[in-house]
Amino acid sequence: MLGYLILIFMLVPFIELAILIKAGQHIGVGWTLFLVIFTGVSGACLAKQQGTLILRKILQEINSGRMPSEELLEGILILCGGILLLTPGFITDIVGFMCVFPITRDLIKQGIKRRIRKMILEENSIDFTFFKDRFF
Repeated sequence: MLGYLILIFMLVPFIELAILIKAGQHIGVGWTLFLVIFTGVSGACLAKQQGTLILRKILQEINSGRMPSEELLEGILILCGGILLLTPGFITDIVGFMCVFPITRDLIKQGIKRRIRKMILEENSIDFTFFKDRFF
């Protein structure tokens, strides 16, 4: 898992830069900069609005005595989406908007919940191979 994250953090900036250069060649540097700034500003506004809504939902759940697990997951997705939208680039903007828009955020949330359930069901035993011969 860590290897995938390192690979993503190394490859995405290069891919984003290549796409930005190609966009600059096709539509011009000015329009490319405009799009990057526009998606950043509009994404930040959308993330703020959605974040405020989800914060209200979290407080309602807490005040009613329930654990706001769904709302916390949505809050994490909105935060990640907001960060991605502030990062210059078209791929990060697409993924960021997917995390911020309620419809696509719900799809992502369902996928994450399925993945967590699968991990809990499949990996409910402790793996002692890390200790090898040092354990007992």
